[in-house]
Amino acid sequence: MMQTPTKTSDTPSDRANWPTRSATPAALAAQGKLSDLLQVMGAPSDERPLGEAYAIPLRRLRGGLTLFHEGAPAESLHIVQVGTFKCLRVAEDGYEQVLGFMGPGEVLGFDGLASGQHQTAASALEDSRVYAVPVRALDTLRQRVPAFDRALQSAISRQLARAAEIAEVMSAVAAEVRLARFLVQVSQHMAERGQSPRRLLLRMNRRDIASYLGVAHATASRSFGALADAGYLKVDNRAVDILDLEGLKVCARSTRGVAEDTELEEAPLRKADPAVKAWSGNPPATR
Repeated sequence: MMQTPTKTSDTPSDRANWPTRSATPAALAAQGKLSDLLQVMGAPSDERPLGEAYAIPLRRLRGGLTLFHEGAPAESLHIVQVGTFKCLRVAEDGYEQVLGFMGPGEVLGFDGLASGQHQTAASALEDSRVYAVPVRALDTLRQRVPAFDRALQSAISRQLARAAEIAEVMSAVAAEVRLARFLVQVSQHMAERGQSPRRLLLRMNRRDIASYLGVAHATASRSFGALADAGYLKVDNRAVDILDLEGLKVCARSTRGVAEDTELEEAPLRKADPAVKAWSGNPPATR
C-alpha cells in the first residue's frame, strides 16, 4: 500500500513535474480535468473540486489500437475514462495470452512503475479514452491533491483483490465452468457500476475470452452453447442475456461440467462395482 503523502511547499523541481495547470476553458478542450478523473475513480463529490485547477492529458484510442506495448518505457499511469481494454502478454510464437479486461475507473500500467518498463501490453477493445498521468508528476500530484492519492490507492486495492479472479477461473477443470465463473464475475462488475447484471454486451471476442480462460477457441464456443442449452444464457453474438443468474452461480461453484452434472442427476442408480466397493485406500489392482 502506498504511504499517505505529507504536504510540502512547492520547489522548482516540484513545479517542473507539476501536471498541466488549466489556464483557460479552451485549454481544457484537449485535456481532462483532474476533478473529472476523481469522479471516474469514485472519489466523494466533496473532494472533487480540489482537482479543478489541474488538467490531465486525455488520450483517445480507436478499438484495436494499442495503448502501450510490453517492454516499453512506463512514462504514464493510465486510468480508463470510457471504454474497455485487454491486458496481455505476447509469447515468442506470437500467441496472445490475455490476462484481464479493464473498464472505466481502472488503472493500466501500474505494474511498470517499479522497473520503469511495462510488464504487459494494453489494447483497446472499443473506442476508448484514458487519462494519462505522467509518472514524473505522480508523486507531486499525490502530495498536492490527497483526494487523488486516496482514489488511486482504492482503485489499485480493488484490482489486487480482483487479481485472484483469474486463479479462481483457472482452478475449474471443465471449460464451461470456467466460462460460468467468468460470466458471473463480469455480471458482478456490471452491478458495481450500476449497470444490469443480467444483460451483458461483451466487448471482447470469443478468441480473447478463450485465451483468458486458457482453452481453445472452439472449446469456448462450445461452452457458450452448453450453458445456453442448460438454460442459463441466451447468446446473440456478443450480447449475452443471463436467464438464470442463480443457476449460473451454482454452475460456477461446480467442480464438474454441465454435461456431467446432468448425467449424474438423470442416470439411474447402478449396482456398485465390487472392485470399487472393496477399495479401502489403495486403488484396485490393474490387470
